[in-house]
Amino acid sequence: MRSRRVSRIARAAAAAALLLSAGCSAATHSASGDADAQAGPAGDAAVARPALAMGPGPQPTYTVQRQPAPGTCHYRADHGQPLPDPACTPGALSPAVTTGTLRTTICRPGGYTSTIRPPAAVTGAEKRANARSYAYTGSPHDAEYDHLVPLSLGGDPNDPRNLWVEPPSPGHQAGAGVNNPKDALEEQLHTAVCSGHVPLAAAQKAIATDWATADQKLGLPPAATGTTAKSGG
Repeated sequence: MRSRRVSRIARAAAAAALLLSAGCSAATHSASGDADAQAGPAGDAAVARPALAMGPGPQPTYTVQRQPAPGTCHYRADHGQPLPDPACTPGALSPAVTTGTLRTTICRPGGYTSTIRPPAAVTGAEKRANARSYAYTGSPHDAEYDHLVPLSLGGDPNDPRNLWVEPPSPGHQAGAGVNNPKDALEEQLHTAVCSGHVPLAAAQKAIATDWATADQKLGLPPAATGTTAKSGG
């Protein structure tokens, strides 16, 4: 009798252990599944983020930013038009400008860029240092210290990743001052974004990737070139 009773107790204990093990396995699987479900949207959101870096945005007081070491940046070209080194100047965005703030920032009546532009005392020192970064030896008067993603498209005002010494375009008359086709393109893209014809992120990415072909990539007619007032770059 004792032997049979011990055997029944042993079988019951084994069954309980089996149920407990199954319960733990199910709980572990459920927790893992929840984690995967939560990680999915987070991963998707990470992939959907813009490739361009986010800078600090407009500041009450700007300070001179450190530039890449002399001679470490190298110009590129597309159809002769100068392009920056993507390792030195990939572009950077202002967190103040989003699709939800267009009407109170870059598309605001009365202008926006002049209210956030760093002073010449800051950009002048940065321009001289950046010219050394790019080994630019031409006339500083003919080169523009350019926001790759212009202020008029939500580019960061003083992030060094968004500023470069842009040399003159082909055909530029030496000593004539700054007159780059990129300025006309910036105006065209600003109008397209504020009129709702081009998404903000698409315009930012296109001009940062290759400003010389941005209008084509966005399905816009060629930007009118010529002397333009510098209002947003």
